[in-house]
Amino acid sequence: MITYITYFKDWVSETTVLLVFFKLLLSLICGGMIGIDRGMKRRAAGFRTYMLVCLGATLVMITNQYIANLYGSDPARLGAQVISGIGFLGAGTIIVTRSNQVIGLTTAAGLWASACMGLAIGVGFYEGALIATFFIFIIITVFNGIDRKFTTNSKSMEIYAELVPEGKMGDLLTFMHKNSIRVSHVEFLKATHSDVKSVAAVLSLRLPKKHPHFEIVEMLQSLECVSFVDEI
Repeated sequence: MITYITYFKDWVSETTVLLVFFKLLLSLICGGMIGIDRGMKRRAAGFRTYMLVCLGATLVMITNQYIANLYGSDPARLGAQVISGIGFLGAGTIIVTRSNQVIGLTTAAGLWASACMGLAIGVGFYEGALIATFFIFIIITVFNGIDRKFTTNSKSMEIYAELVPEGKMGDLLTFMHKNSIRVSHVEFLKATHSDVKSVAAVLSLRLPKKHPHFEIVEMLQSLECVSFVDEI
């Protein structure tokens, strides 16, 4: 396999234009493979965004190589700026919802990884870029289900709960105590799902044993003092 890749690299390298075209095309393919999953899940950064990030990083590395060959500058200078500069785009995909739930971290990490793939392609490290593409794709698709399986049945969970106007937090805490659910942290917030003034809180819970979290949420939702509850 490595022999064929080496032969192909030597063949492509014979023509500068063909080499540039191949690198940019490979960056589109690798970035698109990662982005297609994000796009199907309706994330902030999807198919085209990942392709553009990977393509841009590849072009930066090609340009850096061109400058280094022409003027003898540091061949990794522009690439280092891509690694640090991609943070602004990743930060734009991280959102804190009204329930204090943080979403978009995987998308941000994927964008950063996509930029790294582009740099690897731009410098000609195709083997590393292709292997990384494969592993990143596995992480955001296959491992997503594995991660959900562990987190939705663990002993620890966090919930966002809103009480009815006349409800008391003491009633909710009493229910937790009766069911051996330990509350390790409580943060009070302004209610966002109710039109009337009510108490809202984020609670960190420790369950007595592993239990499906959706069942805990359903139990809390059935309480008279709770108007809204969701896991975060």
